[in-house]
Amino acid sequence: MTYVADVESNPFGYRPDCERFVPGFGDVEADFHVIGNHPGVHGGTTSGTPFTETPSAEVLQGALLRGDLLRKAGTPPTVASTYLSYLHLCVPDSAPTEADYTRYESFAEAEVRAIAAHVLLPVGERATRWVFENMTTRSTTDIDMEKLHATEVIGSGWLVMPIADPDTWSEDESRKLSDALTELQEQDYRREADLGRLVGGDEPYYVR
Repeated sequence: MTYVADVESNPFGYRPDCERFVPGFGDVEADFHVIGNHPGVHGGTTSGTPFTETPSAEVLQGALLRGDLLRKAGTPPTVASTYLSYLHLCVPDSAPTEADYTRYESFAEAEVRAIAAHVLLPVGERATRWVFENMTTRSTTDIDMEKLHATEVIGSGWLVMPIADPDTWSEDESRKLSDALTELQEQDYRREADLGRLVGGDEPYYVR
């Protein structure tokens, strides 16, 4: 994986073996990582930017804007310590199979670990299930997105805030997410401890 500095779109230079794909977009030092399903569900098939070009993407961007994760909505949006990406980055001709998701899972996992955001925001049941399975010890036998929407789940080094698919939202659910994001940023969402006193020197040494 190659890191291309100061590039918001595809900063790691991914080149999957498909004709069209929508790479990750945003701040590589982001505190917040929004993870969607694939371009056919959450948008960006023409723009090449996740969560753009569809009505549900506009709804999601609106909530992220009000929650201070975006500075400006649009195509592309202007991010605020936020990174956007998909589990399945290729633009599919039809609904991806389980084998298709498995084929590109390494891209998703590498990206999550490279960004190392403090908060993961999976959008929809599939992304939430994947994050729970890979980044938490939370059971995936009963995932109720209506109950999980905009709530905090402690992960293994991450805080997870699942997001229900925006095309199912009411105005209340949009407001619930933006309010939850605002409240979260007023707290110690990084959950870091300064262990500098244990390693010598005067510099702080933060760990999760």
